[in-house]
Amino acid sequence: MSFPLPDSIDALKDMIHRETTALRTVVRRNAERPLSGSASTELTSPLQSLAVLPPSAETDGVSRCVCSTHEPAGSGLCSVLAAIPVSAVLLEPVWDEAGALLDFRIAAGNRVRSADWLEAPEHQIGQRFLEARPGAATSGLLAALADVVDAGKPLDGLVVDYTEQRLGRIHRAPLLYSAARCGDQVLATWQPVQSRAELLTIDAQFLASMGWGNWDLLSGKVTWSEGLSRIFHADVRMPWTLEQLCDALLPDDLTALAEFLSSVLAGEEPAWTRIRFLVLGELRTLDLLGRPVTGTDGRAWAVNLVARDLTPQIRSRRRLAETERESDRLRRQTAAERKVADALREALLPTHSEALAAVGLTVAASYRPAEPDAAVGGDWYKCRLLPDGRVLVAIGDASGHGLDAVARMAQQRHALAGLAQTGASAGEITTWLNELVCSDPAGQTATVVAGHLDENKVLHWADAGHPAPLLLRDGRAEPLVAEHRGPLLGALPGYAYETSSTPLRPGDLLVLYTDGMVERRGEDVTEGIARLAHAVEDASALEPQQVIDALLTHPEIADHEDDACVLGIRAD
Repeated sequence: MSFPLPDSIDALKDMIHRETTALRTVVRRNAERPLSGSASTELTSPLQSLAVLPPSAETDGVSRCVCSTHEPAGSGLCSVLAAIPVSAVLLEPVWDEAGALLDFRIAAGNRVRSADWLEAPEHQIGQRFLEARPGAATSGLLAALADVVDAGKPLDGLVVDYTEQRLGRIHRAPLLYSAARCGDQVLATWQPVQSRAELLTIDAQFLASMGWGNWDLLSGKVTWSEGLSRIFHADVRMPWTLEQLCDALLPDDLTALAEFLSSVLAGEEPAWTRIRFLVLGELRTLDLLGRPVTGTDGRAWAVNLVARDLTPQIRSRRRLAETERESDRLRRQTAAERKVADALREALLPTHSEALAAVGLTVAASYRPAEPDAAVGGDWYKCRLLPDGRVLVAIGDASGHGLDAVARMAQQRHALAGLAQTGASAGEITTWLNELVCSDPAGQTATVVAGHLDENKVLHWADAGHPAPLLLRDGRAEPLVAEHRGPLLGALPGYAYETSSTPLRPGDLLVLYTDGMVERRGEDVTEGIARLAHAVEDASALEPQQVIDALLTHPEIADHEDDACVLGIRAD
């Protein structure tokens, strides 16, 4: 086509109309050329030879079949039925004595079988209709054929859900029946509503999200498949014209559709494009493949289109892309939060100072949250050199989770560090810390082991509901025995905690830990403490940091359900 591509939807519709009108004009002009011979010659349509002739004097009042050779009471042969491409029979009414229609007799039939389990009509000639088709009564078919005889009105496209038991098996098929009077007889035809191939084709369209349509540019008739009707949410009996397709077009795809239709209408094949349509407020993306149906003159008189609906795939890809973007955003956010949390943990749970090594102590520590993404929780430790030469040693666990637990952990840890500056005993420090926790309106509790190592490497410590430290000596690890073990912090206001003392020898390793290292659901905590002690013994030849690392990777210990904190102090 030599004209420029349309620049609007209306211009595209005008182009389609212009091309269609030009095609019809050319074809109509060729069809109206006079035939050779006399213009007054009357031509009889071939269909007139099938006209039903009423009884007349020429036939002696006897009703004959539509063909001129068959007598209803004769041999049962009918030359017309053989030319009908669907199952067909001639039926003779059977009346009772009162003149009521009882049944039909099959006078003639062709050899077309409408289903593989139904006999061909030619094999049932001479049988009663209900004998040959026992499901006709219950399906309403017999009554419909009786109306054709009584009223003389043809039966046009009656869908019969035909069911029949044959050879011990039940068969069912939807059949499309048509019937009309043929003199005294009834000519009945039937065929499957949809063949097995058609049903499989419909399923294939559904599974592949495909459909196809045909636009006859001469007659204006449009035919759509079930699949195309499903894509556009349209009734298969009311398919859209090409102009209506244009109305659903997304304006941004105007040029693409115009080029596509121009190629098809010009007779080029095959043409392919990807077009977006707005269908009932939903954006649908289709791959279109077009092929013109051309005549001997090369002019396209019909258009075949095959469409594949890509909407579900594009929607899935879009959701996947959005999920990936959201996941990437969350990863960046998590990384940033973890970086901040790591900095917070480093500030709240610092590594040991070099000053500790100067007083003959090797210190190692590690903190592992139960949740990998949580950098810090309620567990804490403290190990630092005090101005008076003592070494503050403490480990604790603030109950709860989340930021509230972190806030209480920081409060208790800093409070202990401040109280330790007073030079008070471990019991006094723990008593004051208990009063602080009891005064918290949140009503939460906590556990702690707090104390200090003096210049002679004697540990003076107090225990407030916390697991006792393990002492590794000469390859054997056992919990320290507290002379007085007190209740949880925050449980008993005014409780006075007492101090226990344990001297350390050179080479002794003191292991302090929180309950996440030993508590397991459905197990007594003493079993967990014994398991931890055995693991410490197994690592007795290692350096303190290596011992801590071995504990946190031990197969029976590492799978902890709560936050876990471990502090190791070796007397050198």
